[in-house]
Amino acid sequence: MKKSLPMFREPDACSCDEHGHDHDHGDHDESRRGFLKLAAGAATALAATSCGTKPDFDALLQKHYKVMTDEEKKKVFARLEERTRAITGVKVHITDPQPMDGVHFAYALNLSQCNGNRRCVEACARENNLPNDPEIRYIRVIEVDNGSQHLEKGTVHYNPEKVPQKGKFYLPVQCHQCDNAPCVRACPTKATWKEPDGIVVVDYNWCIGCRYCQAACPYHARRFNWVAPSIEPERINPNQGYLSNQIRPVGVVEKCTFCLHRTRNGRYPACYEACPTGARKFGNLADPESEVRKIVENKRVWILKEELGTEPRFFYFYG
Repeated sequence: MKKSLPMFREPDACSCDEHGHDHDHGDHDESRRGFLKLAAGAATALAATSCGTKPDFDALLQKHYKVMTDEEKKKVFARLEERTRAITGVKVHITDPQPMDGVHFAYALNLSQCNGNRRCVEACARENNLPNDPEIRYIRVIEVDNGSQHLEKGTVHYNPEKVPQKGKFYLPVQCHQCDNAPCVRACPTKATWKEPDGIVVVDYNWCIGCRYCQAACPYHARRFNWVAPSIEPERINPNQGYLSNQIRPVGVVEKCTFCLHRTRNGRYPACYEACPTGARKFGNLADPESEVRKIVENKRVWILKEELGTEPRFFYFYG
């Protein structure tokens, strides 16, 4: 039987009405962030108390990731580990790998070699503790007619007996880790930001679920948890990063982080390792000898929706 994972935002064990939040576009200073977080948390606590469910006050009062001390982070990680084990029976270990000096991660994808097999999608889901819902996937592979530039006419729901299909090409899309990220600007609580190594992250405890970031992303790269994620215990990856693949609660928006719990420790992303055709290239854009840097400098690379000025760290090329 599938076990549901923690629901930090609102209980579902009763018939209480869903609470709402005011997400007007106002000043984004510390007092506003505090107000939004406390308002959301107070509504959650009130609903939980009225339904007989014990609210998680430690999560409610938790500081933003950026202002927590190392000791406070350890306590938070321990609390999350304990809660996950209590609900799923799985012992997990949450770490907090930091950006490495002189590293600027980037991805390049050879569309001549991608055959649409979607093994990257499944590997990503397993690595990042994504729920069983097929709509909650960080990577979407779009099947498009050869010669077409109209991606909106493509489909992610192809299901032939064999790939690639004649007359088609395949375009994987995920978070592009933009240098000028519209999702970061849209967040009213500053729960999402760009790290020094180029990865855009989310403090899931500070996400209030307004989905402004999801609406702002031009690459459809963010996913919202409408219900509590449900994962079989045997599918849970116990090696977790606080800013990456920790099991996310209901009511938050999540995204690809280039598997920072792996890449900041010198490993490749799970999708890279799963690709059977070698279409995916990943590395340090700041290193002149890295494969991804040589591709960007010597191939005719292109980016999606260049006219928007998002300056993504995800490049496409042929051959």
